[in-house]
Amino acid sequence: MSALGNKQIMANNIKWYLERSGKSQKDFCRDLGFRETTVSDWLNAKTYPRIDKIEKMANYFGIEKADLVESHAYAKSGIPVYRIPIVGKVVAGTPIDAIENITDYIRVTNPAAADGSYYALHVTGASMEPEMREGDLVIVHKQDYFDSGDICIVLVNGNEATVKKVLKSDQGITLIGFNATVYPPHFYNARQVEELPVRVIGKVKQVRRSY
Repeated sequence: MSALGNKQIMANNIKWYLERSGKSQKDFCRDLGFRETTVSDWLNAKTYPRIDKIEKMANYFGIEKADLVESHAYAKSGIPVYRIPIVGKVVAGTPIDAIENITDYIRVTNPAAADGSYYALHVTGASMEPEMREGDLVIVHKQDYFDSGDICIVLVNGNEATVKKVLKSDQGITLIGFNATVYPPHFYNARQVEELPVRVIGKVKQVRRSY
């Protein structure tokens, strides 16, 4: 059964976002110009709001309309949830132009994401198989430091992004794909790292896969 039109799911989600934002029902009605009886009916799962009202609530809470429509376990758990942006794609193979436009958002429960230091990217290509596959979503912490052996998002030539295991030494860095037949190790000496440049812009913290 689709969650669209499910009164109880909508009621649970509105209650959860009201609690999360520290707003009372009276605040909510006053701020959005809703009648209290109408909102009470939503919260008691008696009626379902129109799409324009859902959009107005989503904008008020700073969320997507789907966050109100769809069923979420956290709406009952009380666990804080944070949104992080999906900012395009990254190639597991030959680097491509980095894409920075926000295409969507995902929800995570990691409190570290509260400061905006995380983003997500879709993987394309096969050089990181079997650990990472085409279509996987990698969750990345923004950072330019890393330990040798970390899996990182790397910019090459300033505007080309790739996901690779990165080894570093006094001589330079080596980008390694788990599928060497697709992507043999690429070594960049210290001068190339500086002049191209080759720059780490994030460390992969998690991989999500849909089946």
